[in-house]
Amino acid sequence: MPSKLASLRLCQNNGEIDSDSQYMQAPAIAATPFSQKLQAPFLKHHISVLQINLGKICNLACTHCHVEASPYRTEELTPEICQQLIEVIDRFPQIRTVDLTGGAPEMLHGFRQLVETARAKGKEAIVRSNLTIYFERGYEDIPEFFAKHQVRVVASLPCYLEDNVDKMRGKGVFDRSIQALQWLNRLGYGSQPELILDLVYNPQLPTSSKFSLAPNQQGLETAYKKHLQENFGIVFNSLFTITNLPIGRSKFHLRHSKLEDEYSQFLESNFNSATLDRLMCRNQLSVDYQGNIYDCDFNQMENLPARSPDGEILTISKILEIGTLDIIQQIQTADYCYGCTAGSGSSCGGALL
Repeated sequence: MPSKLASLRLCQNNGEIDSDSQYMQAPAIAATPFSQKLQAPFLKHHISVLQINLGKICNLACTHCHVEASPYRTEELTPEICQQLIEVIDRFPQIRTVDLTGGAPEMLHGFRQLVETARAKGKEAIVRSNLTIYFERGYEDIPEFFAKHQVRVVASLPCYLEDNVDKMRGKGVFDRSIQALQWLNRLGYGSQPELILDLVYNPQLPTSSKFSLAPNQQGLETAYKKHLQENFGIVFNSLFTITNLPIGRSKFHLRHSKLEDEYSQFLESNFNSATLDRLMCRNQLSVDYQGNIYDCDFNQMENLPARSPDGEILTISKILEIGTLDIIQQIQTADYCYGCTAGSGSSCGGALL
């Protein structure tokens, strides 16, 4: 494993481990199917999180995006599915968190209605924001909307250095992200206890077989806070480190670089069974813009639907019909699940251990 010092240098070194630590080489054996790695049935827990992917429209087209979102996509939530989701939020008090993602969720149909419904029912509302959307015409009031409804903002900032961010997300994205974070800070985000601002780190996509896991989350958070405070006066609450799974644009990149199999083997070689009980798929339903249900957002992007005990594919309308969120017994898995269970683990809330 890399040293703590090397971990803190990952952002500066474009996502690769510094020369003062060992590279982690992938083993030259085929990856074991993830289902065979488990020692017991992989069972669902009591549902408390409803994560909704509102669609694939986005003002950015990031190189690591597992959703493959872009300004050229057209998929988004329909009014019918939006109403069904509002009914689910209203009917099931066990939902503690409504987690909205995309695309850029702020651009998509139903976003404000779902936020307002969740907050009116006393639930936490999370938005996974790319930050730059606040500067697009028609979305300039988004930060104030967030503050008014005390929305928890989880914002993508895959590095604290301009060059690395712009390589992953597009020219000028770093500057706009910094301006957006300063805007949120002026509204009280990161300092007032009810206005939570979290950042997300993704490693750079590998260009060789010298792979690395996300660095130590606590150490990297310290480095982020120091750099952003000293250089831009920015404060935030927590940093989440998230592993790049071999799906979406990350998979295409790995395949193009002829690294897909090696990367999967590398993730398996770092499998940590201690992460299993804390995985986000345990207590979450992931819903797409068509109302289909999945165990997680990654399964959603790979079209691996959640199923009832009798094998029926589930939808939001089916959930409303049967009157329970807890119909799923066994979680659907695939080999990319190694990405969530490698090292300290990875989830929409960052490291697991």
